[in-house]
Amino acid sequence: MCNDYEQHIRWAEYCRMMQALELGTPAEQSEADLPQADHVRIGDAGRVMRAAGNGIELAPMRFGFPPPRPRASPIFNFRSEGRRFDKSNRCLIPASAFFEFTGKKYPKAMHRFSLVGAPFLAIAGLWREGQDGQPAFTMLTTEPGPDVAPYHDRQVAVLRPEEWAAWIYLTKPEAELLQPLPAASLKAETVRRGSD
Repeated sequence: MCNDYEQHIRWAEYCRMMQALELGTPAEQSEADLPQADHVRIGDAGRVMRAAGNGIELAPMRFGFPPPRPRASPIFNFRSEGRRFDKSNRCLIPASAFFEFTGKKYPKAMHRFSLVGAPFLAIAGLWREGQDGQPAFTMLTTEPGPDVAPYHDRQVAVLRPEEWAAWIYLTKPEAELLQPLPAASLKAETVRRGSD
């Protein structure tokens, strides 16, 4: 499952998209609020888009909810099917791409997925305040769509830009929003070959 994503979104690109969608960008936010990263992995700081007043803000959070019990792993992916999220803190994780891995030996093959026809994508997520005072986020998952199925049996819930506000404000049913995208929506490229 996705435990690594890329953030190479340019600030100007982000602002243009937010203006086109009429989602607003807080006046006090700037390029510093959307730092570039080749890889954002579990435990790393990432940025999420969440409701703030009448607009959407970028908020720094840790990738992965704290482990539910000692010696457990952080919760970085959360199955969406059959669940309601109307009482949850919903967010979007902006990314230029996400990665999936195949193979049994290390290093595994790494495959990069980006959204066709858009400068960047957003993954549906949830956030919560951490016990240590640091907020954290997790990514929601769905059955794999035809673009991801050859690589993995699950996929993160990628939302098209026109669905972002519907997820943040939950103006459509969860089951309608949290669906795999149709074929040819995601461009897949192998960026690292694995061991045989």
